[in-house]
Amino acid sequence: MTSPKLKAIIFDMDGVLIDSEPSWQKAIFQTLELLGLPIRFEDTLQTTGLRIDQVVSYWYQKFPWDNYDNEKTANAIVDQVVNMISTTGQAMTGVEQALKFCRDNDYKIGLATSSSSPIIEAVLNKLKLAHYFDSIQSAEHLAYGKPHPEVYLNCAKALDIDPMTCVAIEDSFNGLVAARAANMQTIVIPAVEQQGEPRWILAHQQLRDLTQLPEVLDSKF
Repeated sequence: MTSPKLKAIIFDMDGVLIDSEPSWQKAIFQTLELLGLPIRFEDTLQTTGLRIDQVVSYWYQKFPWDNYDNEKTANAIVDQVVNMISTTGQAMTGVEQALKFCRDNDYKIGLATSSSSPIIEAVLNKLKLAHYFDSIQSAEHLAYGKPHPEVYLNCAKALDIDPMTCVAIEDSFNGLVAARAANMQTIVIPAVEQQGEPRWILAHQQLRDLTQLPEVLDSKF
């Protein structure tokens, strides 16, 4: 049985379009450290791909602290990330070339992210990429963020495209689970230090960076 013809490419944002995962790690670590949590910097990788309120809730369940205020803590983290993106944010390798290829080959282009509106705005303003996207969807106000598939399903619906004819591009395992649960084809581009991990076998294809996207779309799907 052949796969349906691809009609849309849906990009995750953090770690796919922009090199923001280190900013998230730094902001989460510094905020939680100030709250007195006994975590290491590398522990912040455990929540990569989750929505920020889920991140805060995750750490509260592990290390409850006094005067818990999820929204206040989440906003403190987001404010730091927005500032870092706006001042030093850089696109991931091959981003604009990949988006131009998708546009030139008549794919619809979507964005499906766990990040909130201030982060989306900061990224798209910094990289000047908003004009490429036919639909921009956030899990910000959904009942569940990734790894739940709703944000991906919403993006496909907004594009008026069957999820089975979409390719989702992710960098995190939580995002990959969400895209697979949405019944999409999947490409994962993990951080360099994570590229050899066996869990990425869940993806249909694994790339080094987005410069490989045109070849993979032409030959593998």
